[in-house]
This record gives sequence, structure tokens and C-alpha cells, in this order.
Amino acid sequence: HCKKMKPDWDKLMQSYQDSSTVLIADVDCTAAGKSLCSEVGVKGYPSIKYGDPSALEDYKGGRDFNALKAFADGLGPSCGPANLELCDAAKKKQIDEFTALGAEAREAQIKEQEDALAKLESDFKTFVEGLQKQYEEKTKQKDEAVSAIKSGSLGLLKAVHAFDKKAKSEL
Repeated sequence: HCKKMKPDWDKLMQSYQDSSTVLIADVDCTAAGKSLCSEVGVKGYPSIKYGDPSALEDYKGGRDFNALKAFADGLGPSCGPANLELCDAAKKKQIDEFTALGAEAREAQIKEQEDALAKLESDFKTFVEGLQKQYEEKTKQKDEAVSAIKSGSLGLLKAVHAFDKKAKSEL
């Protein structure tokens, strides 16, 4: 996927190189960018993130140049503490509430919510591993049962049936 998308991504980066509001860049998560990728939650490659640098979101759209360009054309400043004028009343109220909490309380809430996300991921991984184990056990049981039937009397039964059918048709 990475190699297929690279030419379109490079073309997109070039088309936004002079933008003052949109940054299109790439990071090598296997080398120098490893810590940044870990920090922003990159789990697979290629990953595309967008939004506020301190709260990036996953891009889920198309991976060809036209889809990427159409999405990037809609990017720009968004509601946040640095752009309050872009926020509706509810978001402004939420930003005020978060600001009033103070740094220590915000850090505690961030940790609590990140821990909750990590638990969801861990629980899901455990669930999938359990499903995989069940699948492997059932596959083994089925294969053994199929083998027992085939190595048992099924082959001989079919041979006798075919022979008898052929013998009767020759009469």
C-alpha cells in the first residue's frame, strides 16, 4: 500500500508546499519518526492523520491523488483554543471548562481517557485472540472428523455403490 500511494502523496505534498494553512508531510515511522508515530497513535502503514497537531484524527477516505486532494482542499484551521472564532457556543463552553480545570486536572483526565482507550484496545485484542483460538480448535475438530469419515468406510461404500450401479446398468 505504501509504495502504491507514494507517488500520489508526493504530488499532494508538492501541491500544498506553499500553503500557509495546510501541511502535507510524511514521516518514516520505522526510523527517526518512530517516537512521533507512537505518540500520535500510528498502528499500521500507511496511516494518514489530519487535524490539530495535538489531537490528530485518522483519515479513512480514498488513497488516490484525487480523493486525497479533494479532502485536503477542505482542510484548514478548525475550532480549538487557538481558533475560538471557528467554534460554536457549545465548543467554546467546553474549551472554557477545560481551561478552568487547570493543567493538573486536565492531565489526569487525559490519562484517564487514554487509559480507557488502551483498555478497549487490549480487551478487543484478547477477544480476537479468543476467537482465533476457537476457530483453530473447531477447524482441527472438523478436519479430524472429515478425515475419520473419509478414511473409514465412505470410500469403500462409494466404490461398492458405483460398482453395483454399473453392474445393474450392464444387465
